[in-house]
Amino acid sequence: MIHERGNISVNTADIFPIIKKWLYSDKDIFLRELVSNASDAISKMKRLVSLGEADDASEGQYEIHVVLDKKNKTIQVIDNGIGMTAEEVKKYINQVAFSGAQEFLEKYKEQNEANQIIGHFGLGFYSAFMVSDKVEIDTLSWQDGAEAVKWASDGGTTYEMSASNHDTRGTVVTLHIAEDSKEFLDKYELRKILDKYCAFLPVEIYLKDLEEEEKAAAEASKKDKKDGKEEEEQPKPINDTHPLWLKRPSECTDEEYKQFYTKVFMDFQEPLFWIHLNVDYPFNLKGILYFPKLRNELESMEGQIKLYNNQVFVADNIKEVIPEFLLLLKGVIDCPDLPLNVSRSFLQNDGSVRKISDHISKKVADKLHSLFKTERENYDKYWDDINPFIKFGCMRDDKFYNRVKDILIYKSTNGEYTLLKDYLNRNSDKHKDQVFYISDEKQQAQYIRLFKENDLEALYLDSIIDNHFINFLEMKETGTRFLSVDSDIAEALKEKSDSDKEDKNLQKALESLFRQSLGKKDLNIKVEALKTTEVPAIILLSEQSRRMQEMARHFGNYSMGSFSVEQTLVLNKKNNLIVKLREMKGREDRKQDIDMICRHVYDLAMLNHKPLEPEEMAEFVKRSNQLLSRLVELGN
Repeated sequence: MIHERGNISVNTADIFPIIKKWLYSDKDIFLRELVSNASDAISKMKRLVSLGEADDASEGQYEIHVVLDKKNKTIQVIDNGIGMTAEEVKKYINQVAFSGAQEFLEKYKEQNEANQIIGHFGLGFYSAFMVSDKVEIDTLSWQDGAEAVKWASDGGTTYEMSASNHDTRGTVVTLHIAEDSKEFLDKYELRKILDKYCAFLPVEIYLKDLEEEEKAAAEASKKDKKDGKEEEEQPKPINDTHPLWLKRPSECTDEEYKQFYTKVFMDFQEPLFWIHLNVDYPFNLKGILYFPKLRNELESMEGQIKLYNNQVFVADNIKEVIPEFLLLLKGVIDCPDLPLNVSRSFLQNDGSVRKISDHISKKVADKLHSLFKTERENYDKYWDDINPFIKFGCMRDDKFYNRVKDILIYKSTNGEYTLLKDYLNRNSDKHKDQVFYISDEKQQAQYIRLFKENDLEALYLDSIIDNHFINFLEMKETGTRFLSVDSDIAEALKEKSDSDKEDKNLQKALESLFRQSLGKKDLNIKVEALKTTEVPAIILLSEQSRRMQEMARHFGNYSMGSFSVEQTLVLNKKNNLIVKLREMKGREDRKQDIDMICRHVYDLAMLNHKPLEPEEMAEFVKRSNQLLSRLVELGN
């Protein structure tokens, strides 16, 4: 008969309280580690059976049971896997598990490094003591003639081994939950943890609450049983043992992809499309990446890529493994080759990790090329949603940019999506190597109308990321200059003048008139002959000022206080109002009218450029009433 007491072979007597405190924020990890160990034990048993080295009395019904006993304050994790002999318990529990925990602690004991550990794989069995005053193991090995063994420890460095009455192959780990961990004595809390870490474990997991089952049994006994007996409801596992990412893409339907997306991410809006990753060499990688439909532009910054190791959840959004720009997507990646009990700094410098990241990036680029070539209509339709991901990827990863640069498209004022090279070719005779773009469709409506009326084309670059992307493109597309539609007057919008001398005189006269009326000495004023006669004046904002303004607009106007905005008032000499003002210049009897009209022309131009400040708007409304009154007076 087995009976033994001894010391666990670790040198650090206070290892238990140290790691308990150190990993406090991750206490729920204990359940993942114990259930993962149970799954491993079953996998080993399956392997022995497949090799013909062991018989399977359970006939392939492998299961893991998590049993909650609130009354006795215990949680049990039960498996029908390989089990252990007494010698194996000594080896794997007394030596390997605890020495491994000590090694883990010594390696990552610095707090700043501890926070960077990926997944915390490696704690294994020891994690049970994070929530327990006492831990017991009852186990029976698969080997013929093996005796059942009981092991127990109260969280110190001593243990006790004895014979066990456990009579079925496998292992039961019993946790006597500590007072400071009572929150885990709740079925819904356990269910939440299992859903988080073990939702796709390859072995069926069943969660039982003994108190609930006792109540249900008592209720059932009170009822009249049909035909002398009552049919038992078949319990269902809480996990999906064959997740979609393990299948071949050819075996999956669109409906299955959509259902999986809804289930995993609780997003009931269908994704646009997805990429199924399935690699066996030179590394093992499977997964599904979804391009979600965005409800708003800011949402594009909040993706979720779940990382798994052999179907066990490890962490969200590990940018060392997944290209940073793809963290804006939603998806799952299962990569059993990654050593997940290491630090982020290790992953950053690991060559195989970089290859995995680069492969994922390449597969995304391949999918986009496929859509562009074979489903161009859908590609155009998806663009408003997917372009933030793609543009961010281009700026973060040169390889990705080189892979997709020939399929970057832009929405045009002609109502179509176009490649940049095609836009430049179409407009080379009007504005060679210049790209006119729209950053705010509503605010720039007048400028867009002028472009359309004069058969000019501009591109919409109006998302949050575009202010940065324009700068990026100018570096990549050497010689190409991007100009906002309200930063310069395209030559095609202007008519050629017959007399330079006349233009100079007019420029001088109108500049003097407006500068005097407006009282703005630093305002740039130009006179142009625009092809339209309707518009008296427009405001141009220098391209540098426009980009600074856009950046400030997207980041709460924090950086604009000390920045000098360079504006130009362009007066249209073909507009009747401007002509009349020129004719009225010098008439003292109409000076008040001239001043009011000049200010009004300026404010109207500003309103087409940006909203007026509250005081400016109040003055504008007051002046509007005065001008209307003046019209009535002149009419009488």
